[in-house]
Amino acid sequence: MEKRLVIGILAHVDAGKTTLSEALLYTAGARRTLGRVDHGDAFLDTDAIERERGITIFGKTALFSVKDVHITLVDTPGHVDFSSETERTLGVLDCAILVISGTDGVQSHTRTLARLLERYRVPVLVFVNKLDLAGADRERLLAELSDALPGCVDFAAPERDENAAMTDEAALEEYLTRGALSDDTLCALVRKRLLFPVFFGSALKLQGIDALLDALSRFAPAAVDEGAFGARVFKISRDAQGARLTWLRVTGGALRARTAIRYAVGGVSYEEKADQLRLYSGERFVPADELTAGMVAAVTGLTHTRPGQALGAALPTEEPTLEPVLTYQLMLPEGVDAHAALPRLRELEDEDPMLHLVWDERLRELHVRLMGPIQLEILQRLIHDRFGWDVRFGAGSIVYRETIAAPVIGRGHFEPLRHYAEVHLLLSPLPRGSGVRFASALGTDALALNWQRLIATHVFECAHLGTLVGAPVTDISFTLVAGRAHLKHTEGGDFRQATYRAIRQGLMKAEGVLLEPHYDFRMELPPECLGRAIADVQGMGGETDPPDTAGTLTLLTGHAPVAGLRSYAQTLSVYTRGAGRLSCALRGYEPCTDARAVIDAVGYDAQHDTEHPADSVFCTHGAGVTVPWQESDAWMHCESALQPDAPAEEDPPEQTRHTGSVHADESELQAIFERTYGKVERHAFAPTKPPARLPLSDAKYSVALRNDPEYLLVDGYNVIFAWEELKRLASVDISDARAALTGVLSNYQAFRDSRVILVFDAYKVKGNPGSVETVDGVKVVYTKEAQTADAYIERATYELRKERRVRVATSDSLEQVIILGHGATRISAAAFHAEVEAANGEIAALVERCNERNRLSNRLEHVAHISE
Repeated sequence: MEKRLVIGILAHVDAGKTTLSEALLYTAGARRTLGRVDHGDAFLDTDAIERERGITIFGKTALFSVKDVHITLVDTPGHVDFSSETERTLGVLDCAILVISGTDGVQSHTRTLARLLERYRVPVLVFVNKLDLAGADRERLLAELSDALPGCVDFAAPERDENAAMTDEAALEEYLTRGALSDDTLCALVRKRLLFPVFFGSALKLQGIDALLDALSRFAPAAVDEGAFGARVFKISRDAQGARLTWLRVTGGALRARTAIRYAVGGVSYEEKADQLRLYSGERFVPADELTAGMVAAVTGLTHTRPGQALGAALPTEEPTLEPVLTYQLMLPEGVDAHAALPRLRELEDEDPMLHLVWDERLRELHVRLMGPIQLEILQRLIHDRFGWDVRFGAGSIVYRETIAAPVIGRGHFEPLRHYAEVHLLLSPLPRGSGVRFASALGTDALALNWQRLIATHVFECAHLGTLVGAPVTDISFTLVAGRAHLKHTEGGDFRQATYRAIRQGLMKAEGVLLEPHYDFRMELPPECLGRAIADVQGMGGETDPPDTAGTLTLLTGHAPVAGLRSYAQTLSVYTRGAGRLSCALRGYEPCTDARAVIDAVGYDAQHDTEHPADSVFCTHGAGVTVPWQESDAWMHCESALQPDAPAEEDPPEQTRHTGSVHADESELQAIFERTYGKVERHAFAPTKPPARLPLSDAKYSVALRNDPEYLLVDGYNVIFAWEELKRLASVDISDARAALTGVLSNYQAFRDSRVILVFDAYKVKGNPGSVETVDGVKVVYTKEAQTADAYIERATYELRKERRVRVATSDSLEQVIILGHGATRISAAAFHAEVEAANGEIAALVERCNERNRLSNRLEHVAHISE
């Protein structure tokens, strides 16, 4: 069976990415001549703007073969302003070539690319370019790469296999047995992202190209055909005649020309024919009758597809993390009507969804979001070339976001005459970068599933605005805790109104937090200018890492607000007399340094924003009455399952139901397991030996411990892959990650006086009967074949919650619905991580107090001895 690979080529700007693409095509025999960027004849820089500027702006594909491997090379932009286009391609790649400049080394944008490749789990081969130039230090570059991508190995070194074997226990065993690693083993290590082969050379001089091509054919892993037809869309463009092209990669099955494809966008279903299947190489294409798994093509006839969309049986790609952080007013030339121009400009937004074209009716202005000034210049040129308009842009401003500081319940009711819907949502803050999430704590007996799905749709269908500056909210979880429909009068639009009002009321009640975008920066400057640079960064509200040396210059890295860094390159150039260099990459959003000044400057009035009402509408005396959001809670018709704003009782009622021992005995745990999975050997439930540690509940230490003993069930693999330190450990050895988590929970259990049950999925292990063992006082459950951890946790919460408080640590949204429905409470993996860290801090403080007491006692004994 022929092998197909989709290889992406990524780099920071000026690393020589396009030159490497040319070298690969020429050496593989796909081109007769070697194109050059500076000559304006590069094969993949097909657009006139790209050739003029000498940079890649639009992603392209090229086709070539090495031995019996058919490769589709996807070229991506290197400039940070076009990094969102790069991110959109990652979901369709089998492997990536990350290009590093030998003279510049690892840049801020390189680290951004490394993080994106990790997020999309893309295997990586590294090519260090321009090694023929002065200043390229092979050992220094390899050390920098190993910091950004742990597992980098020089594949030209004699000890290649030995170094590669150190990344995996099974590979090490093979190396010790055979003295070498097979190609299959090396390919498997690359697939798992344990190994990152590094090649050195010069693309311009064709040095190292043969070795890289050979590695692609031998070590780059190919995706498995998923069976049924599926495809992922990663780009929308238009050809010279204006035909809309949907760029996709087939993940399974086959797609024939003129085949009808069904798909949905925004809840609306479409069925359209894939008229023409085009295999592009550069600016030319050949039509294909059929596409099979692993092929990339541009398809005509699909009019509503979107980048990131899944077709057929394919799974959708991750939501993009890189978003524009600057917004500009787009000013049309005289005589061009904005309302007539907007539909045409939507073509550009169709091709780049991150543009976010918005018409502000109140200001009667058109606004567009961009990553930076280079993208602004390119957009200006595109509008001129495509529509003939010479547009101008106003001064750019920062794109802010908002979140909340603490959980709050928002309630919305919509009941004008012959309409009815009520929604209660728990709004909870999430860690930075989490985006917006939805979960339901309701069973279908409380609210039908179709209404719950509709509420989820309304949560995600638009950007909900915060109350500080009217910026979109992020890093918030919306959990449905109550809702009600009417058998006769509820329509779909009623739940939209109730959901929007519930969200808005919750945001009005909550303490808002203003977020601003930050850049990670890398600054090279003369040593005598370091103090000025650090002071400037701190004045912006940023942070710096300890400075380092870069030849004769000083290297300063850190992060700071985009507002301060966006024009700092010019400032740096002035006070360093042209010797300083600044590179930036988007980091994400952080709390705003001077929030009050920004809020005052924007002057947003949430109370009088009539387009986003927080008030509810109730029916009384046959007519709809609007009740202000401050008073509407008392009017609601159903009670929420959760009441986070209610004061906690000093003696929770649950405690009065505790009987006998604080913890259930071993027979109770065994009974739960056997009711779920059948009979097991009794030795698995042997009594736990007392831990060999001083009991921290001793009254003499005056530690405030919980007085409400509980059961804590932990979804093991869910937590491992949610905690970064365990996730990294699992990438090397999953058993080490399990042991580490067990140790952490053992300490937590002893300190918090709770009984921990750690549950691991073992349902894929053939013939596995399931087991329960006690490790350091923690009950560790391995589920049996064909049974999941979710099933055990569901049954255990149902059984244990009858007489004891039960919590479940998981971030699985479906599991959350089940456990909340059983009367247990849940804690997300991220929140549980914070709770464990807090416990560790208390333990450390306790130990320090004990040590201080011992030191004081020793000193007193010493003084007494002297006095004697």
